[in-house]
Amino acid sequence: MTSEIVIIGGGVIGLAIAIELKLRGTSVTVFCRDFQAAATHAAAGMLAPDAENIPNEAMRSLCWRSRALYPNWTRKLEELTGLNTGYRPCGILAPVFEEAGGQGSREQGEQGEQRITEQRIGNREQGENSFPLHPSPCPPASSPAYWLDKEAIHQYQPGLGAEVVGGWWYPEDAQVDNKALAHVLWTAAESVGVELKDGITVEGFLQQQGQVVGVQTNAGIIRAAHYVLASGAWSNELLPVPVRPRKGQMLSVRIPEFAPELPLKRVLFGQDIYIVPRCDRLVIGATSEDVGFTPNNTPDGIQQLLQAAIRLYPQLKHYPIQEFWWGFRPATPDELPILGTSHCQNLTLATGHYRNGILLAPVTAALIADFILEQKSDPLLSDFHYSRFQSKPSTSTPMLTHSANFSNGNRPAISPQQSPLPIQGSPLIIAGKTFQSRLMTGTGKYRSIEEMQQSVAASDCQIVTVAVRRVQTKAPGHEGLAEALDWTKIWMLPNTAGCQTAEEAIRVARLGREMAKLLGQEDNNFIKLEVIPDLKYLLPDPIGTLQAAEQLVKEGFAVLPYINADPMLAKRLEEVGCATVMPLASPIGSGQGLKTTANIQIIIENAGVPVVVDAGIGSPSEAAQAMELGADALLINSAIALSPNPAAMARAMNLATVAGRLAYLAGRMPIKDYASPSSPLTGTITS
Repeated sequence: MTSEIVIIGGGVIGLAIAIELKLRGTSVTVFCRDFQAAATHAAAGMLAPDAENIPNEAMRSLCWRSRALYPNWTRKLEELTGLNTGYRPCGILAPVFEEAGGQGSREQGEQGEQRITEQRIGNREQGENSFPLHPSPCPPASSPAYWLDKEAIHQYQPGLGAEVVGGWWYPEDAQVDNKALAHVLWTAAESVGVELKDGITVEGFLQQQGQVVGVQTNAGIIRAAHYVLASGAWSNELLPVPVRPRKGQMLSVRIPEFAPELPLKRVLFGQDIYIVPRCDRLVIGATSEDVGFTPNNTPDGIQQLLQAAIRLYPQLKHYPIQEFWWGFRPATPDELPILGTSHCQNLTLATGHYRNGILLAPVTAALIADFILEQKSDPLLSDFHYSRFQSKPSTSTPMLTHSANFSNGNRPAISPQQSPLPIQGSPLIIAGKTFQSRLMTGTGKYRSIEEMQQSVAASDCQIVTVAVRRVQTKAPGHEGLAEALDWTKIWMLPNTAGCQTAEEAIRVARLGREMAKLLGQEDNNFIKLEVIPDLKYLLPDPIGTLQAAEQLVKEGFAVLPYINADPMLAKRLEEVGCATVMPLASPIGSGQGLKTTANIQIIIENAGVPVVVDAGIGSPSEAAQAMELGADALLINSAIALSPNPAAMARAMNLATVAGRLAYLAGRMPIKDYASPSSPLTGTITS
């Protein structure tokens, strides 16, 4: 199957973009793993940039622009479908409690009064009236905000809790029925001709030379000219973007037919709680829990919501509970969305909207459509580019996946006019990430953490392998290892050492990705894959390695598989999307040197990915020899760690790696069967 544009994600963002693109004349397909599981269905539908008092200026501007689009946007959707979105420009009321209110400490109560007094003083300084309703510059906004004192707010909204001593009125904020909107968007997309594929799970991107060439799905490989990642909290399963699920629990109560007070007419935005009135119910939300994709409602979560809601609007304690639900917001570290370009020219990002996906749907659709179809990059997009999470500006591509940006060891042509060759020629590129050093080292077998630290420093390496299981179990020699190195300067290569089956290796790889993130490398998706059931000779299992590699590539890992020097297996691993191949020179830790030279040469000759010689090298001369064959890099651990002077050996291995690479680039002189004098015989003095 092919399509002009494929959108991954069938929530409000993905559908809004799809409709906008389709209305502008493109062919669009949307893949949705489960339409009912989208965060859209679990939201409250508040359009509340003022009530949320968003501190980031660019985010405020984006939200205001989107809120301004809402009336026309929803009207057009309703015209397309004949359905109601539930859009209501109702304004939002944000009540303020008098902290402690006579029950807590006097000091807390005075602080609450002082805060309200400061708000009023700020209003008067702007020359506004002080009662009962007046614009205020606090909180800052381009749209008006009004302060209501205690008497005014209780008149304006009867039934508020006795502790409410005032509040802010935001007349330009609004709401939409999120479930109705989701249904309208799906129906509108169908009506304009978007191809909707529910129940399709995208398992990975197929990438070559900085382009996405297809997506692997549970229904096969799908190809398109352009791709949009809009899969919300699940985005990190496809690309190492820093988007994490933030669980929110919610509930609704039914408004009795004969409620004791007038029903709630406007959204209440309180302290850690909001109450959104719908025609026959009140929607109450929401918790914010960093628990991954842990499903289900909990007694604690629901209790927190009910206590806070009853404090804000006491009469709802008599209303019958109607429904509980939960959802996963797509949160980024700075709680701002990721919009615009990615590391691939034909892949656009529209994810990480966190609490504001419903609000930002219209403006996101317009900006992304402009960007894809007209190459118009709105100035605001620069504030939401993924590169803001880049921790190491020196790297060429901060986002890492199993892309095929390769330095494959091909010797460059050098003309006499060229400037002198750099020490190691072109840099090493693995999965789109650039490294200057071609020597990787390990962290095992050292006599002490201090020796390991000294050796890593002496080697000038930029990639260091870490055995995930041994760090997590604090195996001897691995206590404190994660904290011993500066991970802002060294790229971690988690490895699946100790895994005997493909299933074990996949599980440990996932743990390794999380370990790298915990240590600050949010975009690290590298994994050194080892599947070794043979405990005597420690030879890797080719079948298990291939099985594990296929799955990990689908999950977006940059897979660096450790293998026997088998040219056919190396090619197969490259075909499934591995970032490198890592043939052994001889058995792990044996120090036997290059025993598989002929096969390694074949692998290098046929490889389209970097070839890293791993295991068995015992001396610098052997390291240089491996690089002279045309290997792209070396991984050396035992030869350094088991040396009487590890730091000195690490330095020697570094120099040997550089020398071998430079010798390969320069080219060896021809081997002859006869002598050839260094000095020519012509022009010599004769008797």
